[in-house]
Amino acid sequence: MQLSGLKYGSKLLNLVEFPYAEIITGGANKEEIQQMLDKYGKLVVKPFFYGGVGKKGKAGLVKVVDNLIDALEAKRQLYFAKHKHGSTVTQANGVTMEAYVKAELEVYFSITASTVHRKPIFTITPYGGVDIESLPADKKKIVEIDPFIGLKSFDITNALTDTGCPQKYISALVKHIPKLWDLYENYGLTTIEINPIRVMKAGNQYIPVACDLKASLDQDNPAWKRIGLPATIFETDVSPFESEINKLRTYQGQSDVLELNPKGTIIPFMFGGGANSAATETLGSSAIFSSDFGGNPPYEKMYDISKIVFNHWLDTANVLLLIGGKANNTDIYVTFKGVFDALRDHMAKNGNRPIYTIIGRGGPNLVKGMFYAKDILDTLKLPYKIFGFDTSMIRTIEYAKKIDEWWGNSGKQEYLKQYDKSK
Repeated sequence: MQLSGLKYGSKLLNLVEFPYAEIITGGANKEEIQQMLDKYGKLVVKPFFYGGVGKKGKAGLVKVVDNLIDALEAKRQLYFAKHKHGSTVTQANGVTMEAYVKAELEVYFSITASTVHRKPIFTITPYGGVDIESLPADKKKIVEIDPFIGLKSFDITNALTDTGCPQKYISALVKHIPKLWDLYENYGLTTIEINPIRVMKAGNQYIPVACDLKASLDQDNPAWKRIGLPATIFETDVSPFESEINKLRTYQGQSDVLELNPKGTIIPFMFGGGANSAATETLGSSAIFSSDFGGNPPYEKMYDISKIVFNHWLDTANVLLLIGGKANNTDIYVTFKGVFDALRDHMAKNGNRPIYTIIGRGGPNLVKGMFYAKDILDTLKLPYKIFGFDTSMIRTIEYAKKIDEWWGNSGKQEYLKQYDKSK
């Protein structure tokens, strides 16, 4: 589950008393809007989307206004605005109007789970307000967080000093940013990102103010319910594929899917929140859907999920990707048996369908599960590549992208020639 913006993001920040820009919604009347303009001089008008929708600024969906007429016009234009990100088109459900914060510095900060180190990391830069990926390595700092110790003030001080943040701003940032670890740790969050945190001067002191927020919450962790968010903010249009998978949520284990691109070419079975974040971001529009099938699902559930997936997407996909970190309690053999039994049965019923399988996983019964997958793939005469638990998850995902491109260009035809000769 994802959310973006301050309409509900402010509820999260209130929990830890982190400053944020004052906000009113599209339901505000003319007098309330004028009062905000009188107080702050300018307002930032943004469309509100359910779920996590980013890059609104680049899409021209953020407007700064300094008078009531322009504020009302921006509200009219953005209230039902449509935002296309990749292959996904989302319609707004209202607007927010946020106080314009005059700032001397913009900071980017996020906490998420690292798929490489298998622990939380934070990313920070005093060059915020832009895409973090566009910054060179020397202008941002990525630091591991020991979950038993948490995020400490000296971690923030060192990271900001290393990235060249002016000394006069560091004290204010160090005072507030560690609060975000409490939010991440105690309320079921898997990711929190604030970009930008604008550092404004108030009298003789500096105050960091959150001006936007994105967060992902673990739906299966009941801690998120303590935030008091209405369940409706996570509702989106449900596709037939999502609807079928959602019926299986009564079983043990997770079955979270979000259809991303029905014209994509990679079927990604993701296990765990870290794999979900890494694969969804890295695969981009190649991923047909985003998923999380962790939580030690039983064989019957994994088989039913896989059967639905193959019925919907096997005919158009190039790559079948099974990706996850090193599991603690998920039985790899059971999950792999569910997936590959469904693949075998689907092809027995519908005929052989060429697809390249890539596996990157770790956990209990790993070797047994991998050999089971290998035996079925060999029987079906399908190509595959299996990576061990010590291989970087990102490296495996990048390999899947290269295979996807090669398979679409020439790999499939090369396979079919060899397959015909072996008959």
